[in-house]
Amino acid sequence: MKTVILHADDVGMCHGANVAYLDLFRAGRLDSGSVMVPCPWFPEIAAAARGDATLDLGVHLTLTSEWPAYRWGPISTRSAASGLMDADGYFPPNVATLRATVRPEAARDEMRAQIDRALAMGIDATHLDTHMGAALAPEILPHTLALALEYRLPLLLPREIGSYLGVLKLGEVDRALYAEAFAMMTAAGMPVIDRFAMTPNRAVSAESYRDIVVPAEAGLTFVSLHPNAPGDIEAITAAHPRQKPEWRIGEYERFGDGTMDAVIAAAGVARCGFRALRDRWRG
Repeated sequence: MKTVILHADDVGMCHGANVAYLDLFRAGRLDSGSVMVPCPWFPEIAAAARGDATLDLGVHLTLTSEWPAYRWGPISTRSAASGLMDADGYFPPNVATLRATVRPEAARDEMRAQIDRALAMGIDATHLDTHMGAALAPEILPHTLALALEYRLPLLLPREIGSYLGVLKLGEVDRALYAEAFAMMTAAGMPVIDRFAMTPNRAVSAESYRDIVVPAEAGLTFVSLHPNAPGDIEAITAAHPRQKPEWRIGEYERFGDGTMDAVIAAAGVARCGFRALRDRWRG
């Protein structure tokens, strides 16, 4: 069977991301989302989760801060020796810079702090995934996998690793490391994703989304979306040379109007969230 997880990244990054996730999830048009714990609007989504046990939210492990005029930094340390901060005290803007400076043990401690804060503030975390792929960089991957096994949270590390590495900008990596990690996940009985798909950071037509939400092959496909209600994302993206707000706002509208529901249903594609996968593993 072809099955998709329609997933909202970057929840907690800003108010508009929270609005979009809550609107779409409660309307049945998203299956899960993941929260960026270090970000300014994380407390808002945590409060929503405390009041709504149905929300399917994982932790979007965050070690980078890419927007020029809207930044965030580590919650576990303010030590420059950690290698987690740039000269201004925020996370590095990209994974390449992070890899050049980070102490892997500091990244481990930061990711643990993010998971623990999410749990403490009322989010019943359903899985782990990673902002910009940073937590899957070769130096950090063993710690990320160990945390997923320790907390018994499914980790987004697709079987078809090329589908993920193809959109990430990790720099040079040895794919054998990911094969080994995937084998460990499988041996532990962790639910696994077959492949990764992501909408491009540009406005696209509803027809173009069909190839993303209707997989060509059977298995479980994680569809990474970035919906954002209008109102704040316009200012956040203004200083970024390649990011425009229209595609995030358009994604919110396109999935909100039911168009993609109809496309998925007509193609006979099933949907699921992470809560069921996590609970089946734990049970």
